[in-house]
Amino acid sequence: MLIIFIVIGIIAIVLIGNRSKYLLHMMQLEGYNSEQFEKWINNNKKKAFSWKNNTGDTKKPLVFTNRAKRLYTANLVANSIFILYFIFKVSILRELSNLFIALNSIILVILIGILYYLQPLMFLAVNKIISPMERKINMKFYEEAQERIKNRKDLNIVGITGSFGKTSTKFILGTILGEKFKVLNTPESYNTPMGLSKVINNDLTEEHEVFIAELGARNIGDIKEVSELVQPKIGVLTSIGPTHMETFKNIDNIMKTKYELIEELPPDGVAIFNYDNEHIKKLADKTFKEKILYGFENIEQLDLYAEDIEVSELGSTFTVKDKDGNSIRCTTKLLGKHNIYNVLAGVAVGKVLGLSFEEIKEGIRKIEPIPHRLNIMNPGTGIIIIDDAFNSNPIGAKAALEVLSQFKEGRKIIVTPGMVELGAMEKAANKEFGINIGKVCDYVILVGQSRTKPIFEGLMEVNYSKDNIFIVNTLDEATGYIQKIARPKDIVLFENDLPDNYSE
Repeated sequence: MLIIFIVIGIIAIVLIGNRSKYLLHMMQLEGYNSEQFEKWINNNKKKAFSWKNNTGDTKKPLVFTNRAKRLYTANLVANSIFILYFIFKVSILRELSNLFIALNSIILVILIGILYYLQPLMFLAVNKIISPMERKINMKFYEEAQERIKNRKDLNIVGITGSFGKTSTKFILGTILGEKFKVLNTPESYNTPMGLSKVINNDLTEEHEVFIAELGARNIGDIKEVSELVQPKIGVLTSIGPTHMETFKNIDNIMKTKYELIEELPPDGVAIFNYDNEHIKKLADKTFKEKILYGFENIEQLDLYAEDIEVSELGSTFTVKDKDGNSIRCTTKLLGKHNIYNVLAGVAVGKVLGLSFEEIKEGIRKIEPIPHRLNIMNPGTGIIIIDDAFNSNPIGAKAALEVLSQFKEGRKIIVTPGMVELGAMEKAANKEFGINIGKVCDYVILVGQSRTKPIFEGLMEVNYSKDNIFIVNTLDEATGYIQKIARPKDIVLFENDLPDNYSE
């Protein structure tokens, strides 16, 4: 009987181990935050409490970092303890008849089945238990990285934050500054204390002259924490708008959080502001540190601006001017006016660090499109793909439609699940998105039956033809419709893609 029970226990551990990888992935996407993971459970009960293993294709794969390994192992150990306890309790019934062995085996399987079903709660409990230990480990890495930064008095450190545009600005700036300096960029969206600590501890060398750090936030105080880590001398505020509204609740909290970067700059630091953004303008006006204002509008108030802007499906051409009368004509492969704002932020930092306009122009020419951010692809079918799947917000979505409207030939097709993480304003924003889609696109493919209802309502408001709207459940289904309706010279815009931890 004991041998049978041990075999059942081993099989159970293997099954729980496989299922735990999915839950670990979701926990990782929620930043190992127990409160956020608990919200994910409540919002995704069918996925969380499922008998099947919800693996498969993912947009952002699970990364087995040291922290992930510790949590995964701790969960397996906790489950093993429960299973051993179940085996001990059931094996107390020492009747040796085949009937009792079968009944006891069934009881054991039922107990383990309950444990398997309740894995999300088990995972949550284990994460809470080991969180104090993880905080100590994280603090060790944080302090080590902070000390490395303090010892590099010669290092020019640039901090970039904003509701959107910060990742693009980071890569744009890295290319421009690369004309003169040895630059280290934080990769992709490494913008948390632990992500930044990892880059500083593992990648920053004595050769690097400039360190560009993207600073992300979901809560008040987050930018202060990462600013204290990287200690920037130059701070860039790219934009402020409605993102992560579920945690920030309102724009005022976002403004307060993003301004933490400027507050953490040293007395001789330089603050760089997108002065065309109404929220940033308020912050810039109350700043008394050295500052550079950039934009397109009210040029008499700006230190740096762009004019004579020509935007097409091939890229953008514009003239950069400063308040001293210097100017230069620039060309970039980047699409959309919003990317020119990001370029201007890069120009501003370049000027602070002593680059000439000619060096800046050459850097701008070399900028490559950033993947999944209004990136044009030609798969060789004659159909043009615009990949803007990384993220979507009201301003970014409007900019993407503006770029789509620049194409003079072919029909325009959009594939989108709508915008997320906008809190109470999400439905209204998606309805307006639908209205704007209706003015530009010939066909609309909506991904998700329920979440896209506000977009559908917006389309109906502008009397859009229902025959040209297709509602699907997955991206694979959307691809099937594209194959049916698209033809050479058509343009397909993929606008936003729901993250793996988000419900439909």
